Amino acid sequence: MNKTILITGATSGIGKACAYQFGANENRLIIAGRRNERLLELKKDLEEKFSTEVLILSFDIRDNVQVKEAVASIPKEWKDIDILINNAGLAVGLSKIQDGEVDDWERMIDTNVKGLLYITRAISPNMVARKSGHIINIGSIAGKETYPFGNVYCATKHAVDSLTKAMRIDMVEYGIKVTQIAPGAVETEFSNVRFKGDDAKADSIYVGYEPLHPEDIADAAYYCSNLPAHVNINDMLIMPIAQASSAVWNKE
Repeated sequence: MNKTILITGATSGIGKACAYQFGANENRLIIAGRRNERLLELKKDLEEKFSTEVLILSFDIRDNVQVKEAVASIPKEWKDIDILINNAGLAVGLSKIQDGEVDDWERMIDTNVKGLLYITRAISPNMVARKSGHIINIGSIAGKETYPFGNVYCATKHAVDSLTKAMRIDMVEYGIKVTQIAPGAVETEFSNVRFKGDDAKADSIYVGYEPLHPEDIADAAYYCSNLPAHVNINDMLIMPIAQASSAVWNKE
């Protein structure tokens, strides 16, 4: 096997695409998420397709106790994680700040910021001790710009942007690589979650142009993880050709 990769939010979208990309290239995988049935299905398919080793961690990243217990349960022979892909994240709701739902805010903050911190805190000390490792944070164009009705989601992704820089500063003396990949519009379950199951509204987001696909971001993550030891991609902003910024589009 090549490397041991831990991917959060692996049950769908970018995380799932990363599992296939890295699994296809002789890496062993720790796939993490809340939906255990999906993890079991993914593990079975990965093992059948690529003959790779797959370990499941089913937990809620918003709960620090669950995060600690899940990481503590990793078998000794899997403990040396080479790459942590912090992919778990979501947007919920789309409203002006004065109309926002506090429960939606807390869900985004707990997942996008606190969850990323919890898992990084649990995994990074071993990387530091070994003076080896790579943390890849999946950010967003929303961490580079603020768009109408995106207030709290944009704030959480700006936090990811800032935390990525801080992680790089804190761990540079230990040779740890830290990368942020910030996509524009990617066709995943993202909009279905944002619009709380309103599939028609979610689907309308991707009409009139070709959005990014999860595999595009997985390809970028794989590229960043396989550069020479002295090379690190600090930050990568990836957009569909039809999207010039968070709010400027060329749609048919």
